[in-house]
This record gives sequence, structure tokens and C-alpha cells, in this order.
Amino acid sequence: MLKLFLIGIKDLKLIFRDRAALIFMLLAPFLLTIGMGFVTGRFSGNSNGLSNIPVLIVNLDQEQLGNALADVFASEDLADLIEPTASSDPETARRLIDEDKAAAAIIIPAGFTSSIIPVEGTTFSQNNVQPEPVKIEVYANPTRPTSAGVVKAIVDEFVSRVEEGRTRGMTSIMQLMQAGLLSPQNAQSEARKLFENVQQTESTAITLKTNKEGAAAIQFDILAYMAPGMALLFLMYTVSHGGRSILAERSQGTLPRLLISPTSTAQVLGGKVLGIFLTGVSQVGILILASSVFFGVKWGDTLGLVILILAAVFGATGWGMLVTALARTPAQIGSTGSALMLIFGILGGSFINLDQMPAYVRTLSKITPNAWGLDGFTTLALGGRLPNLMQPITALLIMGSVLFGIAVLLFNRNGIMQK
Repeated sequence: MLKLFLIGIKDLKLIFRDRAALIFMLLAPFLLTIGMGFVTGRFSGNSNGLSNIPVLIVNLDQEQLGNALADVFASEDLADLIEPTASSDPETARRLIDEDKAAAAIIIPAGFTSSIIPVEGTTFSQNNVQPEPVKIEVYANPTRPTSAGVVKAIVDEFVSRVEEGRTRGMTSIMQLMQAGLLSPQNAQSEARKLFENVQQTESTAITLKTNKEGAAAIQFDILAYMAPGMALLFLMYTVSHGGRSILAERSQGTLPRLLISPTSTAQVLGGKVLGIFLTGVSQVGILILASSVFFGVKWGDTLGLVILILAAVFGATGWGMLVTALARTPAQIGSTGSALMLIFGILGGSFINLDQMPAYVRTLSKITPNAWGLDGFTTLALGGRLPNLMQPITALLIMGSVLFGIAVLLFNRNGIMQK
């Protein structure tokens, strides 16, 4: 184990002595973040970079949860960020978006509340299958991707907390019924009580925070999207550069000499991968820290931020190892890694907000660590904490594990790590 760590630390030191690599890893994404900050007006004196985003609210639900979402956008906490306008006709709202009269239209369909909160007279049993909630539509203006992305992020945060509360509540009720502590006749009233305070303070998990701390968290800073977007974009360069060093050392004879030493193949490969992983963590960590120190971006939950960075780098490193296992020469890794960096940057939302892309592109983006990482960083910037990051973190860990497994099989088949 000690040898593994020594190899990893050695590779990390070598990377940070390479000036050209440091320019691509740190300076380039930092300068691009600054440039995009000026383009969006983040440095024009407005601390949030965005204000008075026009939003149309079509609340066809007119019940508890629909009204709660409408109240979120009309709250004083978002008064400087959002300028909501009520509408009653979805088609009219969509037409106004098409005419560039607003950034997005939020269409809350009839039955949204009743698909989540049990209606009067509902009969519960342990075999009940809960239906899928009615989905809220966010009709976004493609000419205002940044503003529409902020609106979509707020809706996603609200819906995720509603779904979290729904899942927890129904699970608790079913467990109480199984234990004989709650009768089916009383289950419906208990289920409705879970949502009675949906418009009040942070006492329930399904509401956005309404105190001052929550208000500060939900005022979305556009650099909280751009800074990690650039960091994740250039992370793909870092992991492919690390994989390139494996084949370069093999062709130069360094790797074979290391393999004939009293060091196992697993230790050598593990040390190389650890070096790439540590380099990626250092890169993303430094860029995120710089966004906080120099730009004042607030990331909220420190533990969630650290675990998200580790998971994002793990997923990206898996792709780097797969490219290395498929390549034959260092040059192939360099060209393939650069192409993958740009493709994943586009698919993952580093350049273009995914909400403006077709559905099949949004589905395809799930193969990239960029998309999952940006999802997590956006959640953090909106006041989310570690429990709210479970989906992107889990996806990134699964991604990295699967890709590492495939890469190891290819390494063994191609004899890259043979003595």
C-alpha cells in the first residue's frame, strides 16, 4: 500500500512541475471563467450577475403544492432575482416565450398536488403502489439560456424536496402499518399532515428555505455554474494527460524497469491511477477554491462539496483509464483525450445549458461526468446539502467503477502492464 501511495505522490509532483500542463489545468479554465463572467455581467456590479428574470407562472393546480411553488417565485427572497407574472393559459405563455417576452414559463398542471398528497377518502394498504407524480413543465426561452437555467434549477430544487418528502412520508407510513402502529383508516390523514406546513419554514423537507440563510443560498450566482463547468471541462484533459504518461513511460522503458522491481503490477497500476486521481482532485479543488476566494462564490455545505469533487474526479478518471486502455500510442491518447474533452464539454453543459437541448441530448449527457458534476454543483449553489447530492454522487461512483473494471480487463488483454 505504501508503494502505491509513493507512486501516486511522485506522479502528482511531476505534473505540478510541468508548466505547460499547469497552464491547461489551472490557468486556462480560470481565465475562461473570468471571460464568461464579464460576458454575463457577473463583474458589472451586480453581485448575482442576474436580476429581474421575467418568468410566467401558469398554476393550473390551484392547490397546496402548486400554490407553494408559485409563492416561492413570488417570495421576497427572490424579489431581486425573479420577476414573476401569473398567467392562466399555457398556450399563451408558450407563445410569449417564443416571442422572447420572458425567460421561461412554469406550467403547473392540474392534479399536481393530488398526485403527491393523498386525497380525501384514499384507502391505504401495504400493497399500495404509489403513482408517479404529475410533472411540472418548464418551457424555456432558447435565447436566454442562463436565465432559463436559473429558473429550471429553482424548480428542480423544489420538486426534488417534494419528492424526498413524499418518499420519506410514504415509507414511514407503510412501516408503521406493517408494525401495527397505524391503521389503514388513519393512514390517509397522517399522510396529509406531512404536507400541512409546506409553505412555512424549514421545518419540512419539501420546502425551500425561507429564512435569511436560505435566501442567500438560493440567490443563484452564475459563476457557480460557469466555474465548475470550466473545471470539469479541463478535468478531462488532466485525466487523459495522466493516461498518456503511462504509455509514454512504457515506450521510454521507465515502466518496464518499475515492473521488474519488487513491486506488483497491481501496485504500479494502482499508483499510476492514484496519481491521476490526486492530480484531478487538486485541479478541481484549486479552481473551486479560487472561485470562492476571488469571485465570492458561496458553495454552502463543505462536506457535500468535498465528496462531490472526489466523485466527479473518480468518474472522469474512469474515462481517462478507458481511453488509455484502448490507445496504442501516447499520441492517440492526446488526440482522443482532446476530442473527448470537447465532446463531453458540449454534451455535459460546460458550453451550452442542457435545458435548451433536445431530450435525446439530455439523455446522452448522462454518460459524461460533466453533466452529473454540474448538477451537483448547481444544487450546492442553491443551498442543497449532502443528502441532496446523492443522485449525482452515486451516478459518478457507478460510472467510475464500471469504466475502471473495463479498463483493467483491456489492460490485461493488451499486455500494457506486463513485465
